[in-house]
Amino acid sequence: MLHDDDHWIEFNGVQGGRPVRPLCLAAMAAAGPGSSRTAIDLGCGAGVETKALLDAGWRVHAVDGSPDTAAVVARTVGGFHRRLTVDVRHYTDLVDLPPADLVYAGYSLPYQDRTSFDRVWELVRKALRPGAVLAVNLFGENDSWAGTPGQTYLSEADVRALLDGLEVRSFVEEDADGPAYSGPKHWHVFDVLAVNGS
Repeated sequence: MLHDDDHWIEFNGVQGGRPVRPLCLAAMAAAGPGSSRTAIDLGCGAGVETKALLDAGWRVHAVDGSPDTAAVVARTVGGFHRRLTVDVRHYTDLVDLPPADLVYAGYSLPYQDRTSFDRVWELVRKALRPGAVLAVNLFGENDSWAGTPGQTYLSEADVRALLDGLEVRSFVEEDADGPAYSGPKHWHVFDVLAVNGS
């Protein structure tokens, strides 16, 4: 599925009407008012969480590799927004991220191979300002898609190692059957909310 632009164009096309994901809302609550501080929405898709962040006063750097991202996000947020930057780029092409007070990556980081994942994770850690909130969904080894080429699935120990040095506020493991865009599957997901105390 890596760089399967047609898939993501189709997927993002039906996401605009869904609610803001709970992990993003939790991150916003933990971070406090946006006050024109910078948030990064990694794998922003249709821009649902991007819009929520903008509405809460954040300056948002939205990243996604789908080629129609700019148009789809503009439609979701209601057109041009002076506090929004859209970076249309696949993770494998991502070379830097701006310093941020909130980084949200909803169900997006696993869609790259481990080499790319580790490099992007390093960019994420470097982008976190002191006190910044990090909210991510990471996929576990029991997921029914585990082993798919070009994707990353982690053990709980792997995930906790990635969070070394951060103050973990919430760590929820989902290991159960549930719906997906492509049909029912077994989900194994780690929902993580952490704060950079350094």
